[in-house]
Amino acid sequence: MKRILYLDCFSGISGDMMVGALIDLGVDLQYIKNELKNLDIGGYELKSSKIKINAIYATRFQVNAKKDQHPRSYKDIKNLIVSSRLQPTTKELALKIFKKIAEAESKVHNQKIEDVHFHEIGALDSIIDITATAAVLDSLKLDLIYAREVPLGSAIASTMHGKIPIPAPATVEILKGVPSYGGNFDFEVTTPTGAAIISTICNRFGKMPLMCIEKIGIGAGTRQCAAQNTSLGASHGNELPNVLRLMLGTQGEETSNEQNSESNITLLSTNIDDCTPEVLAYLIEKLLESKAYDAWIEPIYMKKNRPAFKVCALCNYDKVSSIAEVFFSETSTLGIRMQQIGRITLERGVKTVKLPYGEVKLKVGILKGKEITFSPEFESCAAVARKLKKPLKEVYQDAVFFYRSGNI
Repeated sequence: MKRILYLDCFSGISGDMMVGALIDLGVDLQYIKNELKNLDIGGYELKSSKIKINAIYATRFQVNAKKDQHPRSYKDIKNLIVSSRLQPTTKELALKIFKKIAEAESKVHNQKIEDVHFHEIGALDSIIDITATAAVLDSLKLDLIYAREVPLGSAIASTMHGKIPIPAPATVEILKGVPSYGGNFDFEVTTPTGAAIISTICNRFGKMPLMCIEKIGIGAGTRQCAAQNTSLGASHGNELPNVLRLMLGTQGEETSNEQNSESNITLLSTNIDDCTPEVLAYLIEKLLESKAYDAWIEPIYMKKNRPAFKVCALCNYDKVSSIAEVFFSETSTLGIRMQQIGRITLERGVKTVKLPYGEVKLKVGILKGKEITFSPEFESCAAVARKLKKPLKEVYQDAVFFYRSGNI
């Protein structure tokens, strides 16, 4: 039985939306307050309240500074977390999230990572939101965290550095390799903190997996929260509600074995008409070395019936950049097609079969706890064949025979 959290970020994500959704999911605000006491930081109060946005009730989470806050560098924040009394796993996750933000800001502003500064209230909010999120996720003991594709919004924002485009440069930098889109928003829906949280905690992106939902939590964003207290409130009734929805549930043995949907798989492909077979063979090797799930070549005809090859690779979202780099560096292609696809897989296992002259491995496919298909593993059989100077087909035949005989 796997515990799964799905982030339905149809209207973006920010730090306060994430914490609000976790509270709405059933996490006690007092638990968060107690965890944050392990940080050597004060001068603030935390509040949560239920509000109605369009027809949806959501939890709004607020950090209110009770005294002036000073700017903090990434180095200061890192030392604050490391020296805290938080659980080691909570520290580790919080540090990973902050490092993502700091690395992005460092690149955007062309400065050393240790010199990156989080200003006044922004620093306080980020510390609270990120640490609270890390502590709660640590306590939930999750096996998998999924999220849908991330909307970014668009606009021009005024900052202390001047006007910048939305999505913010740091947000875009953080979300490299994560499936994202602009969306029909004229404001920022995903903040750098939200981007760092979702890109760090999520194992997979795409459609909601097959799961049994147990709890739902909805966190409120600030866009429509502010609008409700102004004359503009009514005009926002037709907008998509600015909320983050979390779904907590389970995936049982029968679910994961019967339909193990890998909805975050990416298919990369390109057409090539000027490479030799040797170069293409080497390309396939490099793609597999770069953690592509699979890679293959298809013969095709291009314009004017010109013979060519279509090279394809399947990979996870977080490998898109490295796989694309292999395509560009090893071939003459100028562009790569990218397509998000789903797949259904059997549960997989590896068995070792004892032969009279050695051991080889077999790949096994399992459905509802029963082994329904198997295949000798090539490299394992080839190693035995080379060592004993036996024909590879004999090793394959023996592996199948002894597996069926139960000699494992």
